[in-house]
Amino acid sequence: MTALAAGLLGLLVGSFLNVVVHRVPRGESVVHPPSSCPGCGSGIRARDNVPVLSWLVLRGRCRACAAPISARYPLVELGTGVVFAAVAAIVGPTWALPAYLYLAAIAVALSAIDLDVHRLPDAIVLPSYPVVAALLLVASWGSGQWDAALRAVAGALAMLLLYVVLFVAKPGGMGLGDVKLAGVLGMLLGWWGWDALVLGAFAAFVLGGVAAVGVVLTGRGGRGAKIPFGPAMLGGALLALPAAAPVAGWYLGLMGLTPSA
Repeated sequence: MTALAAGLLGLLVGSFLNVVVHRVPRGESVVHPPSSCPGCGSGIRARDNVPVLSWLVLRGRCRACAAPISARYPLVELGTGVVFAAVAAIVGPTWALPAYLYLAAIAVALSAIDLDVHRLPDAIVLPSYPVVAALLLVASWGSGQWDAALRAVAGALAMLLLYVVLFVAKPGGMGLGDVKLAGVLGMLLGWWGWDALVLGAFAAFVLGGVAAVGVVLTGRGGRGAKIPFGPAMLGGALLALPAAAPVAGWYLGLMGLTPSA
């Protein structure tokens, strides 16, 4: 039931994220003016703003002028719903759930923006520091896991340090937005556990490498092509949540050790 409720919430959040993805890179307000058709300027009616369903009913066209509506709109809504449901299934109905649903939301928004404009806007990344910190403090208070709060601080500092070193060591290898995002992900991964922090950081570079190879093999760019790294960082963080404990157990098993309870 938690996953189902989160999935439905994700559909609604995804509708808002479409506005965020379109307007934030342009420096526009996400609350004013109301959404309208870019073709004829007609305002979007409430009945035409139901996530996914409205697009299907309208057959991907504006009700007023029949201008085509990009399929990305329902895909973002559906994708957000799926990610919300998956995160809720992993985290469960706990005090920490709001923090990781927030991670799911910014993962969708920032990934779409980075793929579009190769940028991670400060308007989303920087406010995420106090938002995530507050949500994790509430989670620590509600669950009594104050050691997790300390891990979150350590995780943020560790990830920031890692990305600053990489940014300085190889200029142009990654953007400053990636460095800023690292601290936010470090907090969330650190709160979840040390194993998640290590795996999330590692997975980002694996996913980034796979994406780079894919770009070269498909002929969409050469070896020097710039690949948005934000989606890999966010994807690695999300993957670390369910995979950290099994991977840590597997590794310790190879070393002949037994995971601590």
